[in-house]
Formats: sequence, C-alpha cells, structure tokens
Amino acid sequence: MIVEVKVPLLSESVSEGTLMSWHKKVGDAVARDEILIDVETDKVVLEVPSPQAGVLVEIIAQDGETVVAEQLLAKIDTAAQAQAAAPAAEAAPAAAAAPASNAQAGVAMPAAAKLAAEKGVDVGSVQGSGRDGRVLKEDVQAAAAAPKAAAPAAPVPAGERPEQRVPMSRLRTRVAERLLASQHENAILTTFNEVNMKPVMELRNKYKEKFEKEHGVKLGFMSFFVKAAVAALKKYPVVNASIDGNDIVYHGYFDIGIAIGSPRGLVVPILRDADQMSIADIEKAIVDYAVKAKDGKIALEELTGGTFSITNGGTFGSMMSTPIINPPQSAILGMHATKERAMVENGQVVVLPMMYLALSYDHRIIDGREAVLTLVAIKDALEDPARLLLDL
Repeated sequence: MIVEVKVPLLSESVSEGTLMSWHKKVGDAVARDEILIDVETDKVVLEVPSPQAGVLVEIIAQDGETVVAEQLLAKIDTAAQAQAAAPAAEAAPAAAAAPASNAQAGVAMPAAAKLAAEKGVDVGSVQGSGRDGRVLKEDVQAAAAAPKAAAPAAPVPAGERPEQRVPMSRLRTRVAERLLASQHENAILTTFNEVNMKPVMELRNKYKEKFEKEHGVKLGFMSFFVKAAVAALKKYPVVNASIDGNDIVYHGYFDIGIAIGSPRGLVVPILRDADQMSIADIEKAIVDYAVKAKDGKIALEELTGGTFSITNGGTFGSMMSTPIINPPQSAILGMHATKERAMVENGQVVVLPMMYLALSYDHRIIDGREAVLTLVAIKDALEDPARLLLDL
C-alpha cells in the first residue's frame, strides 16, 4: 500500500515553511515514526515522521523548497518493507567499511555535511543547534565564518575588503519583518525608571538554597519580574490590552511572553495564566523553555498569543535600551544589567545595586500616565516584595 507523507498542520499565524534536508533517500527502508525531514517555519522547526514502516519510493518536494500545510512531500510503500530488508543487510558490510569521517557526518544534516566538505569545516567540532544536537547548514556557515582559535588568522592582504554573504534563516527573516512592522504600525514610546534590586537580591540569597532543594529549580530574578508585571497589569488593564481594528480588546488573563535567545534567533514563548503560577512554576517553565529553545523543540502553540512581554538585555550587559513591542501586544518591559551606583537614601549617600527599567508602549491606546504608573508599580513591587504577597 502506498502511504503519503505530508507537511504537518501549521498554526494560524504560519502560512508556509522551508524543507531543510531529507534524512532518507529513495529506496531506503524507514520505520514508523522515524523522522524523514525537518520543516523550518517562521517560529520553530517541525519534524516530519514516517506515518508507516516501509520503503521510501518517491520524494516529491526537494530540499530548500517552500511548502504549505498538508502539501504532499513523499510516498512510502508499506508492502515493500520485507523486500527492503535483504538489500539493507547486504549493504551492511559496505557501511562498516566507510571512513570514520562519515560517522562524524552522521550527526549533520545532509546539506550541512555537504557545505562542511566544501568549506573544509570539521563537522565533529561544530556545535549543532538542531534537534538532538544535529548540525544544521547555518551552524556550518557560522563555524566557517568564525575565527579559528587553534591557529592565528591568516593576514588579509593590503587593499582587500573581504565579505561573506549568508542568507537569513526563515526565523530571522520573520523576526525582522515583525519588528519592522511593529515600528511602522505602532506609535511606540518608551518610559524609563530605575529599581533598587537590593530587597529582591536579599530575599533570593536568603531562600535560594531551600528553594532549589524544595522545588528542584534555581530561584532566579525573572519570576519576580513576572509577578511584579502581572500585579501592575491588574492595576492598569489597558497595558495588557491590544488593538483589533477600531476596537480595544481588554484581556481578562495574563499571558506573559519571555524573550529567549536561541541558536536560530530570538523566540518569545508564553507563560499562560501567569497570574495563577507560583514563583516555582514560573522558574520551571522558563528553564524548560530555555532548553527547548536551545534544542529547537519549542512547539508553535507555545509561541502563539501573549498579552505582554518581558525581555532581559541585562543578561548580555545592556545598561539601557528601548525594546520593540511584540505585536499584537501593546507593551513590553525591558530589564537591564544590575550595577552598583551611589544613591541618596534617607539623606545619606549609599551604594545600591540598581537596574534601569524600560517600558515601551503603544501610545495609540496607552497614555503616558498609565505607562508611567505601570512602571512605577513594577518598581514598587520589586523594591518591597511583600507587596506581591499582600496584593498591594
């Protein structure tokens, strides 16, 4: 029986994807649920498994092609499964005699292995950013462009101006489009404030060991910011709202997006109903998303929606920034690096760990008053964490 292999269903916000590289070729035996090819979308990489065991008899869509949901990719003959066993067994000795370099190329996608051979890149030394650590084409491109630590870089002849042209990944292209559209479509304004991080830092230092022992996850700072943001959004609902045509949609829930860097680019997974999550729940979810982002395993539904976002440029040392709103949301909070500064407290100059906060908002529906008061509410909650417990 001939079984069709099709592109999986995509989310409503994703219309198409790009085929990466086939893991099998025509004539190869495949097992049920064995991954045949990956489809890169604007947000995630989807794995396409084999629906049945059999032999891959036809590949219809080739590497690099743009595809849509339910599009036919290949055909599998389930009746040819038995016949495929004998040729596979005969091929085993030849496979065993293959050079060791091919074993290393096994962890790389075919397109990546080919590019590595062309550019003289050792695939075994490349850190893969694909699923299960697979080396992707962009990993090889990055490795080829990176300076070699083992030997000094070859001097550039005088007068030469070297360049390298690397195509954007689908995710990077989509991020660029969305951010540009956000700046064109929203009346973005940013308000700033600063927060004394000493109370949160003291609370964290006091309980971090007990917290990790009790919940199995480290106590970070992001969970405090999520809780503080939710408390502020409850006070000023318009900051949690969005625009739909000529209507303002006030959301009675708090789905907080957390910006996370990944090998493929920035992703913003959503903490749904964050107001109902404990500090431990938030920390566990963030760790889980960070691992999934690194492995390229974040699901589309985990990136869809969101009513407000938080981004932490301080992780990379940023002191100040104006974050761009993630549509269709109307505001985003930017965290930055915590630095000790001389501050005046009760008439005395003291050294305090201070962080600049930035709130970018869509001035079409959020007035400066609500934006400033929202940021002040976040600041107050962080400088007196007891407010979060007492709902003040």
